[in-house]
Amino acid sequence: MGKMNPEGNEETASKKDNVNTENTTNLQDGRQNAAEEKENADNVADDQEALRKKYDELNDAHLRLRAEFDNYRKRTMREKADLVKMGGEGALKSLLPVIDDFERALQNIRTAEDVDAVKEGVDLIYGKFMNYLSQQGVKPIEAVGKAFNTEEFEAIATIPAPDPEMKGKILDCVQTGYTLFDKVMRHAKVVVGE
Repeated sequence: MGKMNPEGNEETASKKDNVNTENTTNLQDGRQNAAEEKENADNVADDQEALRKKYDELNDAHLRLRAEFDNYRKRTMREKADLVKMGGEGALKSLLPVIDDFERALQNIRTAEDVDAVKEGVDLIYGKFMNYLSQQGVKPIEAVGKAFNTEEFEAIATIPAPDPEMKGKILDCVQTGYTLFDKVMRHAKVVVGE
């Protein structure tokens, strides 16, 4: 026979033992669950820490990239400004010898007795200057005898044509026009036959 409890019921004692065993098991399960929850919380905390580090790394890389791009943009703008400001330096520097030639010619004109020598000197300077312009892509627009078109020419006057073949053609060029690499810089001012 089983033990008697104070109430005198064996069945009740057995139930109490079961309840005590169940409580102990539940307590152990609760401790295991608490340990698992703590382990899960630690894993989540570790995952959060890893994600925080990754976020910080990516954020730092992003900020550095933005700063590098900003520096690049500023440097490029500064270089463009310098290029615009100093871009004509080479072209102007190449003009200095022509100016020197003009200065020498002006000095010699005052004391020169031979007019033909002065004319020849001025022609040489003009040729040198036109050669320089040609090297830079600047060319004069040929006008006299060509058919009139508004893309290259500006008519400032019309006169009766000396013969019927010259109608609509350019008879005289008052001011020479120039192109820069086939783009008209200045239209030629011309007289057209009618």
